[in-house]
Amino acid sequence: MPDAAAYLDGRWDVERTVHDLRTGTEGHFRGTAEFRPDDAAGVLLHHEEGQLTWGDTVYPASRTLRLRPRPDGTAAVDFADGRPFHDLDLRTGRWTAVHPCAEDRYEGCFTAVTADEWHLRWRVGGPAKDQLLCSVYRRQG
Repeated sequence: MPDAAAYLDGRWDVERTVHDLRTGTEGHFRGTAEFRPDDAAGVLLHHEEGQLTWGDTVYPASRTLRLRPRPDGTAAVDFADGRPFHDLDLRTGRWTAVHPCAEDRYEGCFTAVTADEWHLRWRVGGPAKDQLLCSVYRRQG
């Protein structure tokens, strides 16, 4: 994928499984993700919204990230408040990102499967968390 922002632009269905490796419990997120240009800021907004089911409880869940495209087809990914999150380079179709969060470490693997499907796997480890998050994104028709 020569340009991460061009590849991600649009609306996606998201299915995510969240495994808490310490307790053996599992949750599921289902929702949508939209990557849309914010021309005023020169970024691509990534907004996810849906429902997280954990046990018998269903919670509304959402997040917003910002992708700052670079001329070489890569992007910097920031949290909504502007703090840096990680780099993203899908030119080979696969990318591993690392993000330290307090004493925990997030290691993400992005895989562009086809033009209309990509996978994201985050392994989170440290004193506060021991989780595996596996997401599948499918482009909406």
